[in-house]
Amino acid sequence: MHTITANKGPVVHGYRELTALAKSKGKMFRFESTVLGGAPVFSVMREAFPLAELSSIKGIFNATTNVILSRMENGESYDEALKYAQSIGLAETDPTNDVDGWDAAIKVAALVTVLMDTPMTPQQVNPTGIRGITPEMIANAKAEGRRYKLVCSAEKVDGKVTASVAPQLVDSSSPLYGMMNSSTGITFRTDVILDYSIILSEKPGMKGGPVETAYGLFADFVNIVK
Repeated sequence: MHTITANKGPVVHGYRELTALAKSKGKMFRFESTVLGGAPVFSVMREAFPLAELSSIKGIFNATTNVILSRMENGESYDEALKYAQSIGLAETDPTNDVDGWDAAIKVAALVTVLMDTPMTPQQVNPTGIRGITPEMIANAKAEGRRYKLVCSAEKVDGKVTASVAPQLVDSSSPLYGMMNSSTGITFRTDVILDYSIILSEKPGMKGGPVETAYGLFADFVNIVK
């Protein structure tokens, strides 16, 4: 039967095998909800940019770290901001996967594996999280008109892909600058359209995005049936 998942693991570790198996049976393997909830991240490249060469991706893929950094910019400590993220159900009791960058790294690995046709694991991304960002660093950046974001990126040059997840300073010229609180998004660069961005704006009271995730699964289902 056709298969739809919101689980990143099968995409990162079995994309080629599962896609080939599905094709051999005349079925489809879809996974739109694995990155940025129900946003059309994979399908926009598959449907809207046929045969385009993707040279780079850059974005903010983890809402928890974005909430923490945004609240620290407004004067809260790291611990206070983390507790808030946990209180609204955005961060887990053990926030390691989020704050140390592993959730974002898994998403980068999935994007590279599928959209750049280059198998990659989160370990190869080797993320750096946000624990080392201090209130002083954030205040200094703010005074310079910049802010820290946990930036996810991948670039393909001469067939070789390099990827990273790490805190970076961004200024107002970057699409990432205005993504505050639980907002997330991605910018694609291709050989035909230089920069194409998808931004998921903050939802008040957002608690992890179950509706968006469910919609991504539903959209896969509808597209397969069509």
